[in-house]
Amino acid sequence: MRLAARVAWIVLACLSGHALAANTAAAASAASPSIVVLGDSLSAEYGIDRDTGWVALMRKRLAQSALNYSVVNASISGETTEGGLSRLPAVLARAKPSLVIVELGANDALRGVPLATTTDNLRKIIEASQAIGAKVVVIGMRIPPNFGPDYAQKFYDTFGALAKQYHAGYVPFLLDGIADQPSLFQADQIHPTAAAQPRLLDNIWPSVKPLLDGRPS
Repeated sequence: MRLAARVAWIVLACLSGHALAANTAAAASAASPSIVVLGDSLSAEYGIDRDTGWVALMRKRLAQSALNYSVVNASISGETTEGGLSRLPAVLARAKPSLVIVELGANDALRGVPLATTTDNLRKIIEASQAIGAKVVVIGMRIPPNFGPDYAQKFYDTFGALAKQYHAGYVPFLLDGIADQPSLFQADQIHPTAAAQPRLLDNIWPSVKPLLDGRPS
């Protein structure tokens, strides 16, 4: 399958009606600062065994790196920026994160949400996170050119522009090196397999690690 077609399927997958409950079992404690992942199905372990997704792998890498952080996966399949924004106050109050990783926006494009609205929602998510002293990483996403090449480029540019404006970490494309490899997708050819999750983490980790304080376990 060509890259553009695969990206289209991946974006469509984010709208799956099978919602995964946000995993909040790893709430922050006084002894351990927390990282919140606010995302959609690409971060919510859709279709793979629990604790095999990139977020779970990040927990393991943190421990292996002697970085004493808990991780709250507040990702839900099908989530939009509006949904993430509406849930954010409760998530921030509960987890009190030192870092928020934002992986949202693709569903907005598919649902025809105006780009200005998506941008405003992402801006508010970043601002609310930074207002409590949390650092932020913005994860970028691409949409296929059949949405219109001008719109697709503006959509993609939005993530980088917001990261730059707010001095946040930035991951240009979550699925870099994956979107054009059929073997790294489940049988539905939509969702990344467990085998693909380490690559997702490798795409994210260089933007996350510099924002972490060295806290020995």
